[in-house]
Amino acid sequence: MAVGARLMPISHPTETDLRRELAEFKDRYPRLGDDELFVLWFLRAFVAEDERVAVSALCGGPRDKGVDAVLIDDPARIVSIVQGKYRQKIAAKREHRGDVVGFAQLAVNLCGDSPAFASLAKDLSPDVLRKLEESRTRIRKRGYALNMFYVTLGKCSGSLHDEASRIARAADGGVNFQLIDGKRIVLLLSDYLDGVAPPVPSLDLEIESGGGVRTTGVFSRYDSKTDIDSFIFSMTDLAVAGLFERAGTRLFARNVRGFLGSTEINRGMEATLAKEPEYFWYYNNGITIICDDAKQESSRGRNILRVTNPQVINGQQTTRSLSRIMRKGPRASVLVRVIRVPRSPHHGGNGFETLVSRIVAATNWQNAIRPSDLMSNDRRQIEIERQLRKLNYQYLRKRMTKGEARGVAGARHLRQIKKEELAQAVAGCDLDPYIVRQGKERLFEERWYGQIFPNADPNYYLTRYWLMREVGYAARGYPERAYAKWLTLNFAWKALEPMCRKRAPATAFRVACERDTDDVVTPLLQALNGVFVAALRFYRANRGTGPTAIDVSTFFMRRSLDKEFARFWRSSRNTSRGVFERSWAIFHNALNEEMTA
Repeated sequence: MAVGARLMPISHPTETDLRRELAEFKDRYPRLGDDELFVLWFLRAFVAEDERVAVSALCGGPRDKGVDAVLIDDPARIVSIVQGKYRQKIAAKREHRGDVVGFAQLAVNLCGDSPAFASLAKDLSPDVLRKLEESRTRIRKRGYALNMFYVTLGKCSGSLHDEASRIARAADGGVNFQLIDGKRIVLLLSDYLDGVAPPVPSLDLEIESGGGVRTTGVFSRYDSKTDIDSFIFSMTDLAVAGLFERAGTRLFARNVRGFLGSTEINRGMEATLAKEPEYFWYYNNGITIICDDAKQESSRGRNILRVTNPQVINGQQTTRSLSRIMRKGPRASVLVRVIRVPRSPHHGGNGFETLVSRIVAATNWQNAIRPSDLMSNDRRQIEIERQLRKLNYQYLRKRMTKGEARGVAGARHLRQIKKEELAQAVAGCDLDPYIVRQGKERLFEERWYGQIFPNADPNYYLTRYWLMREVGYAARGYPERAYAKWLTLNFAWKALEPMCRKRAPATAFRVACERDTDDVVTPLLQALNGVFVAALRFYRANRGTGPTAIDVSTFFMRRSLDKEFARFWRSSRNTSRGVFERSWAIFHNALNEEMTA
């Protein structure tokens, strides 16, 4: 596979893509109108990791005075207030000055003295008033920051944005006013579809100084042909660890893997930190960060590079290892490279995504990258992850430790499926069994990937996955059956596929397997047992004799074996056909009864 290859063509999202996402929210929250769904989507895409938190923040309606959502984030000590304007077309309608300025003035009244807040509270709906009172208490008495988001699919002039920002900044306390128009919504939707939601708004990267280390600041490079800015500098181990402490795993959303835990490379890093921290800068590859914007500033006597929408695309293992080992004693230094990549909804193609994926593939080589890793952030994989989540499955599209996976799942009990398992299930059912036996990483190469992952329909994958699980169960305790497993799966799928083309029987089959429903699963296993017996009899009839006899492993590696087996199955030499047909008929009837129930 070429470096950075992506199978799915990436184009900038449109109104249709946004409407599709809103329709999914509508399925879960049918009482919400379009404006509320738009605000909910924005909260989930830009502010809140937990959908339930985003839903509870909604509060629009009659007498809301432009307050459509209030989200109080106590751990982060931030209050976010949203006004949303859903339009049918992106950047077609210009926003009214009064709406934008009035929303900015709301921040002044919310944070101001009692008369100012009383003016805001007059005739306000009880639900909105309660949330604003809670927000006011946190802002004025506990020092919470206030984020004001005017979110619209329409368009707004830069001068109006500046005017509204000046008004909001006049409020007591720290107020951040953002006008997110249709152009930015397109970029935000693109990140959302890429699994980068909500993003990390910004981080301050503290440039190393002192501690016996002399640096000359930041090396910067600007390429006028590509409009790409690059920065190279050093940070201390504590400063790098602090990035993860502040941003969490969202900082690695564009990385192709999760945290790999105690690998040989990671153990080597930890040993260097413990014994030779002064040499860490020389031994380690450092970290690479991409961002939308980067500015050198001075804050509280520190020299920093302030980055917007940052993502660590190389160096997750380094960052996480530094965070795990908070040592006393001499500090280690870390090489940091920051790349500001331009993004615009007006530019066609997939320049940003292609560049990022190529950087990821080219720089992540200390812990070896696999073909499956390179596809972990493909939009098809992200879509499958979201669809399976609705059915209480955790789709592990990235390699990570079990502890990391449990942390991602949260408190919910989810069935875990690795993307490699799903690939094997589809390939085993639909392709020549020979291909699956070539190794699971082959399935993520360009030749096969598009055939194995053609859509994001959960029934398409789970029907095949559960049949593979039952075939695996039927093979237990019989060593030779392990080699015939993929041929058996391929044959069984040809019988099951016509029964499960529609959603209802596919769902019934999945649920029966999940619950291990005896009336369905027992005859299925009996039928699969008959196929295994026939497959091994087929092997013994065709392996040859004497010194030239083919061993069982090599035999089931042959191409087009499924076609040869089909001929054997129909022949008089197959004595298992009757057992299979009787058991399959019982299974079929039981599945129909399960579907009716």
